[in-house]
Amino acid sequence: MNQFEQIEKKLLGSQVEDKIMTLITEKEIDVGQKLPSESVLTERFGVGRSTVREAVKSLVSKGVLEVKQGSGTYVIRRCSIEEDLLGLSRFSDQYQLALELFEVRLMIEPDIASLACQNATEEEKIRLVELCDEVERLYLAGENHLKADTEFHTHIAKCSRNRVVETLIPLIQTAVFSFGNLTFRSLQKETIETHRGITNAILEGDMIGAKSEMNMHLNYNRQRLIRIKREKEQAE
Repeated sequence: MNQFEQIEKKLLGSQVEDKIMTLITEKEIDVGQKLPSESVLTERFGVGRSTVREAVKSLVSKGVLEVKQGSGTYVIRRCSIEEDLLGLSRFSDQYQLALELFEVRLMIEPDIASLACQNATEEEKIRLVELCDEVERLYLAGENHLKADTEFHTHIAKCSRNRVVETLIPLIQTAVFSFGNLTFRSLQKETIETHRGITNAILEGDMIGAKSEMNMHLNYNRQRLIRIKREKEQAE
């Protein structure tokens, strides 16, 4: 196998890995359930067995999948170990955890956005627009937007130029990912509009506007999560 074939195979493996993660995050395959066989995944994604095997191996190494000898491969979490830096996935009630994370986010993220207005460089503003555009593109295309969404919020934290805030980035990352896993694109319009509002306010140096837009964004999300949690409890 030459160098170009190796690169192509690696890229294809990453694409299949992303597709498997989408099945997991959108709960087509839930935590505790068995992953479809290699042959099923091969046919579904239109790739060879070795590519599927590579993608599964990568997700096993990231703590998303677990191989049980003689039984198969099972989903054990909806995010990788790297994306759960605080170890919060160990809490059983993910809805309550997400609500508590929102309480913390509402305490800090509006002010972080305000600080970003003061301290973001022109280069960082350009990157913020790129991330805002990317989240919108993925959302509208029906693709997994969580990675870009998480980067959007953590980029704003970095723009604050506050070193203590930077230590809180893992908390923000975990909170965004946890919420996205539970709500499944149910706030597409609100997310796109408030992300754009936050971005424009930071570009204009509007500290009050950025704080207000971030508050609105987080409260939209929090209220939606409360409704989903209530509906789930009523159905049980």
